[in-house]
Amino acid sequence: MDDEPLILAFCCHYCAYAAADLAGSMRLQYPSNVRVLRLPCTGRIEVNYLLAAFEGGIDGVIVAGCLEGGCHYLEGNLRARRRVERARKLLAEIGLEAERLEMFNLSSAEGTRFAEIVTLMSRRLAQLGPSPLRRSRKRALAGAGHLIDQAETASSGVQNDCCRSQERA
Repeated sequence: MDDEPLILAFCCHYCAYAAADLAGSMRLQYPSNVRVLRLPCTGRIEVNYLLAAFEGGIDGVIVAGCLEGGCHYLEGNLRARRRVERARKLLAEIGLEAERLEMFNLSSAEGTRFAEIVTLMSRRLAQLGPSPLRRSRKRALAGAGHLIDQAETASSGVQNDCCRSQERA
């Protein structure tokens, strides 16, 4: 549907992506308008990735990482939270609702919560309406695909500071 909001979810490999996978394995019902991008750690997220998603026409972005204090790379999710807050301020400055971007923390066993988060975000975005930056659904989906490719390429290389030599055994 063209009026359904488009959501891009940046999920850490160990917890949030596993929770999304669990939601699928449990056959939980949640909106199909979310595209999940797996990152080794949400600490890899940069403000420019978040803003590029909106610039490309995505209606909302979820950043989902490990539970606070439970990051496999020690502080990656804390860094991500600060970056999300910075991006929310920038969105407000340019006239987009900061509510279009949200960070959540969940464990790999929270498939039900992942489905609830996507449903909550979808409802919120439906109330806000489509992003004023979205020209067409097809272009937004293509932009999301390009962003996913870029992030996967960046993630396959050398790990950044959030991940380097801090991984727990």
